[in-house]
Formats: sequence, C-alpha cells, structure tokens
Amino acid sequence: MKYVLITGGVVSGLGKGVTASSIGVVLQACGLRVTSIKIDPYLNTDAGTMSPFEHGEVFVLDDGGEVDLDLGNYERFLDVTLTKDNNITTGKIYQSVLDKERKGDYLGKTVQVVPHITDAIKDWIESVTLIPVDGREGPADVCVIELGGTVGDIESMPFIEALRQLSFSVGQDNFCLIHVSLIPVLGVVGEQKTKPTQHSVRELRALGLTPHLLACRSAQPLLDNTKAKLSQFCHVEAANILNIHDVPNIWHVPLLLRNQNAHHSILKQLNLLSIAAPPDLEAWTRRAETYDNLTDSVRIAMVGKYVGLTDSYLSVVKALLHACIACSLKPSIDWIAASDLEDDTAQSAPEAHAAAWKSLRNAECVLVPGGFGDRGVCGMILAAKYARENNVPYLGICLGMQISVIEYARSVLGLEKANSHEFDEDTPNPVVIFMPEGSRTHMGSTMRLGSRRTLFQTPDCVTSKLYCNPHYVDERHRHRYEVNPDVIGILEEAGLKFVGKDETGKRMEVLELPGHPFYVGVQFHPEFKSRPGKPSALFLGLILSARGKLEAYLTRHQNGS
Repeated sequence: MKYVLITGGVVSGLGKGVTASSIGVVLQACGLRVTSIKIDPYLNTDAGTMSPFEHGEVFVLDDGGEVDLDLGNYERFLDVTLTKDNNITTGKIYQSVLDKERKGDYLGKTVQVVPHITDAIKDWIESVTLIPVDGREGPADVCVIELGGTVGDIESMPFIEALRQLSFSVGQDNFCLIHVSLIPVLGVVGEQKTKPTQHSVRELRALGLTPHLLACRSAQPLLDNTKAKLSQFCHVEAANILNIHDVPNIWHVPLLLRNQNAHHSILKQLNLLSIAAPPDLEAWTRRAETYDNLTDSVRIAMVGKYVGLTDSYLSVVKALLHACIACSLKPSIDWIAASDLEDDTAQSAPEAHAAAWKSLRNAECVLVPGGFGDRGVCGMILAAKYARENNVPYLGICLGMQISVIEYARSVLGLEKANSHEFDEDTPNPVVIFMPEGSRTHMGSTMRLGSRRTLFQTPDCVTSKLYCNPHYVDERHRHRYEVNPDVIGILEEAGLKFVGKDETGKRMEVLELPGHPFYVGVQFHPEFKSRPGKPSALFLGLILSARGKLEAYLTRHQNGS
C-alpha cells in the first residue's frame, strides 16, 4: 500500500479536505485506485452529536456512519463509497484500546500512549486501507490520509507519532507527505510572507516528519522568488512546491495540481511512475469550464436553522450545484433563517422579517433541509404553506418532510394543534412521533442511520419517474422521528399522498401532493449520494420544476430518449 499524508499548518480551514480530494482525483486520473481516510483528533467517537455550528454538517455513509463533512468531499470527488472506519477519531482509538485493556488483551502491561495508542492507530489505518471502496475487488493502490487540525495541536500528537512510525515501517518509496500551509500577504507591505510556513515545517520536522511537497494556499499565484525562498528554508525542491491559489470553483483544483505536475512529484516519491498513465482530466476540465461560462441562474430559497454557517448544509449546497449544472444554470441561494419568517420576528426585528419574506416570495423554488430542535419550526411551516398554496416547487428533506405534514394537518385538516412529539410532547394531534426503536437516554448512533430501501407504492409518482425506477430506491437516512402511521389515512383522504414507504409498509418515506407542480417531502437525505455529473434525482426535479421543464424531462425519459 502506498500512502499520501496531508497535514496542515499555520491556520485551520485552509482546504485540506479539498486538497486531499483533488490529489485523489489526479491519482485516479492516472489510472490508480484510491481510498481515503480522515483523522479527526477530537475526543468524540464520531461527528453525530456535534452541533452544525461547531463542525459543519454531519455526513452520513451507507453503513450508517456519522462522519466529518470531508468524507463527503472524498465521496463526491472520487465517486467512492466509504465506511465509518474511514473516519478515525481520538474517541474511537481510545475506546478500542480501553476495551482491549478491560478484556485483558495487554496481559498485565502498563497501557500507554506509546506504544499502545500509536499501534492502534497504525493497525486501524492498515486495516481500513484494505477495504475496497470503488465497487471493485481487492484493496486500492494508494490511500490518501488527511490529518485534521493544525500541526502543533496537542490533541494530534499521538497521530503524528503514529504516522511517523508508519512512514518508517513502510519505507520511503511507500510514503509521501504533503503539507498544506498559508502564504499570507500583509496589506501594508503587499509581499507574500513565507515565515509562517517556515515555522510550520520546522514544527513538523521536529516531530519526525519531513514534507516531500508543500501545497501553498494563497489568494494570488506564488511569485518565483517566494517559491525559491520556501525551497531554501523548508528543505523542499522548488518543483515540489505547489500553489493552490484561489480559483472560481473548486473543480479547478485538480486541474491546478495537474498543471503543476503534482502527479509526477507524488508518483516519483511513491515509485509509481512506471505503472501510472498521464492524467486524463477531460471530464473535470469540461465541468469546471461549463460552470465558469454559465450566465443564467435560478433563485432557490433555503429555509433552515443553521444558515449562519453554510457548511452546515454543505451536501445540500453541492447537490443543488450538481442539479443546476445539469440544467445549465447557476444556483443563486437565498439563505433564509426560518425564525425570521415568524410573526414574533415582525415585532422584534421587522427589517429581518420583511427581508426574509421578500426573499421567499422572489424565489423560484423552496427547500427546507434537515435539522433538530424546535427553533425556527414555525417559520418552516410558513414556508411550506407558502410553497403549497402558491404552486412554488418545494422539496422537504427529513425535518422538511415532517414540516410539510404538520402544515398540511393544520391548514387542510383543521388540526390547529397538530405537531411533532419533538416539539410538543403533549400535542393532542401528534402527526410526527418518536420512533419505537429509538433511545431516549443516549444520543450517539441511536437514530435510524444509513442506507435503507424505499419501496414506491405506484410507478406513476413523480419521485419514481425521476429515479427511473418504478419499484424502489436506496437512500441514506438520519432521523429519530417519523410520520405517525395512524394519521396516514386521513392525510391521504385530504389529498396528500405517501408514495414511498419502507419495506414494512408502516414507515413513510416519500410524500407528494398531486396537482402541484412539485411538492415532495422525503424522510431520507438524497443530498448525500449526489455526485458531479450524476445529480440527485430529487434535486434535479426541483430545479427542472422551478423552470417549468419537469414534465418535458419526464416525458422524454419515459420515451427512452
């Protein structure tokens, strides 16, 4: 196995995840099979219990793993299906070591960070690299490992030591270290400063790891004298100093790396030049250039709870991007804080209330994504009602589906106090209930998670036509509340149709409103399986409907064209 390790220095948030994904894309384009690992040094076992404001969205895998959003980048860029073990956390490592200690596996030894924790990290990495992630048999050729955080962080020290030991044990020809760093420009002087990177590399070398390549983040391309200075003081060949400057969209990053012969430097370090082909990135080039040349945009109202941090909905944003590009459109997302739509805000912050409603009324389609807790729920209900009554295309995901059920029960059935048990335990009309198998005492990994099959109740529904499958679809889930099966009858009598159910037939998965241009709610999260060039069917349907092209698209596909 060949390893490419990505570390970061100076500051966090430099784009190590995009860099790691892009390096994987370039190596794939050379004909190599690639797998990925993300190391998160925090003590949480996984990302499942972390606030989106704290760490961005929680990405869900097929096997139910709740993981860091960077694994979403890996899956989208590399078109692979990762497992929860591809995300290593300090919590997982310590838990596995302590479980062994309790069983007596260490035979009376004093359990220490070195060698027991570091050995556990190495063993985990080496076992995960053997898991095929691209649908083919056998392990990948190269494993790209991203170490989260910044070099020098106290919590990442055991991982740095384990990776130092790994590099020594596998040999120089099987290990390539790429250090991502920042080259700032001070406004007063206007000079590209290399000192922060010098210090970062010095810190890394003091810990026993020497970078083979530097990936320098900057606003503008690096000057030749900046590269020369970095090479001299960081002990890295000038040819191995890569510049990842700001680009119009992230699909340019693999092209940027290819143009600087990053693949050659990596393949040379890994002794793979003899078996690798020149990188074929034609599809990536077309995709990047197509997006740059788009002029027409579609206005999308995103009504959610966590709109203050767009990374909270990263996969939703990417799925919208994939769908829009398939329709030759640019997404223009109006971020609407759901609470700003509520009547209370009209009193406390009238300007925010007016701006939110103006954005909603100007939108061509409405999307209500997932979330937890009761903040902003009334605003989401108002958004769903507006979309339903004004024939505006609507897609509700997870919580967004439950919101549409609550709104319909209140507005159409006249059940004014209809609610979810999540928001009101004592509601007399619980249209959304806690799932029987859920845990009320533990939050981590207790939801209905991962890929589950949804069976379509009729092949004539819009959703099954969009998926081009009259029978079923497999999508990823993350929820602990569900539509109350006892109210399905009265909801359907009133016109709302549940066209997708789980394999028991008791759990509602997809709802549609006949006669509406596009009013769809899904309990699953279709955004997690959207890919560049292969957009999610439901996001595509939303965008097509926003432009009045859905019927023509479905007719064309039914006719096999």
